[in-house]
Amino acid sequence: MVVIRLARGGAKKRPFYNIVAADSRNRRDGRFIERIGFYNPVASGAEQPLRIATDRLTYWQQNGAQLSPTVARLVKQSAKAAA
Repeated sequence: MVVIRLARGGAKKRPFYNIVAADSRNRRDGRFIERIGFYNPVASGAEQPLRIATDRLTYWQQNGAQLSPTVARLVKQSAKAAA
């Protein structure tokens, strides 16, 4: 099954997450199919904390991909900010 989840990157104490579509059997930070966006929880100033390619997100959801709970929360937050 394809799942849309966060893959952690960044340095120690400075997390940075890529939002990826990946096979659920692969490791969290392992191989993925496509990078859909990113989430930077420690963004400050003019840095962008969240970016999601909504067209690719809807494509994967139409093809049966499931959102992780955290990504679902971020998508909801992104939609609320855009409106």
